[in-house]
Amino acid sequence: MRQKGFSLIELLIVVAIILIIAAIAIPNLLRSRIAANEASAVGSLRTMNTAMVSYASTYPALGFPSLLISLQPAGGATPNSTQSDLLDQVLSGQLPNTATPNKSGYTFTYTAGAPATSGIISTYGIQANPITQNTTGIRSFATTQSGVIYDCAQTPYTGDGTTPPACSVTQ
Repeated sequence: MRQKGFSLIELLIVVAIILIIAAIAIPNLLRSRIAANEASAVGSLRTMNTAMVSYASTYPALGFPSLLISLQPAGGATPNSTQSDLLDQVLSGQLPNTATPNKSGYTFTYTAGAPATSGIISTYGIQANPITQNTTGIRSFATTQSGVIYDCAQTPYTGDGTTPPACSVTQ
């Protein structure tokens, strides 16, 4: 009498096929996540550049902010030079309270240039590095007061307004 159902060999073949498909799909999924994180980092740098220009235009006696947290939301109060309401809570480093905010697998480090004798800060640099190299991102990015976004090696940037070292312009 013949029993209904699948034999052990048929089940093993189906499992082997599923494993082969998973072995092909998972690396592509990880690469697409890295590409999405890198695109988010570049977009965040553009947003930060726009916020910096708005801050310098609003507070010309200060120039660019000395700390990234100065761009945080004002929390319903009237915006001022320490809570200018130009960046969200994550990118400004307000939540969690940190000088190097994390977003989409990248850490953002802001460096204000040295103030001039008038006290005005006229240069800055922002570096975006993957939190875990080759997992959350492969490339590092940087930007300056010029608004140009650079594809960089993970080297510290001084914020002196010059082109960051070991960098090329992002396409």
